[in-house]
Amino acid sequence: MGDAVTRRDEDLLAAAGEQAEGFVVFYDRALPGLLRFFARRTLDGQVAADLTAETLADAFASRRRFHDRGDGSAMAWLYTIAYRKLGRFIKRRRVEDTARRRLGLERIELGPEDIERVEALIDFEQVGRAVAAAFRELRPDQREALRLRVIEGRSYRESARLLNCSEDVVRARVSRGLKRLAAQLDE
Repeated sequence: MGDAVTRRDEDLLAAAGEQAEGFVVFYDRALPGLLRFFARRTLDGQVAADLTAETLADAFASRRRFHDRGDGSAMAWLYTIAYRKLGRFIKRRRVEDTARRRLGLERIELGPEDIERVEALIDFEQVGRAVAAAFRELRPDQREALRLRVIEGRSYRESARLLNCSEDVVRARVSRGLKRLAAQLDE
């Protein structure tokens, strides 16, 4: 395994079909960043841990489909899986256990100490300040649409009435505002 530690992520993944220890090294490298990625977006340590485990289980299950393009594509490939997992979670608001079940892995329940360790990776005060700063940078119409729809939880119909515009306009403002927020937070 000593040799695997010095290898590129792409080489580890390419060889992971025959050498599982290479995937272990890739896993260890990817885990902290992936956990932070999910924690920043869900603000929930248990969900972040579950989504991280699901993403890495999917990556392991599909490791033979990875193709090295010679451009640092291993992490891009992994984060593509992560974005898809996050998108499904947001749509369903739950973590799917399909990959873990397919591999015969049990779901790990995190205790309070485990959650604290996950949350220690994230400075929630800093995240809150970053979100507030990014929110202030939005156009006023997007800020107001997000405040009504996302923060206050009002319907698109009610938000449109309060903003004196159509529901489609509110949807567009919310969508653009969320995309801009995400882009600013990723920076």
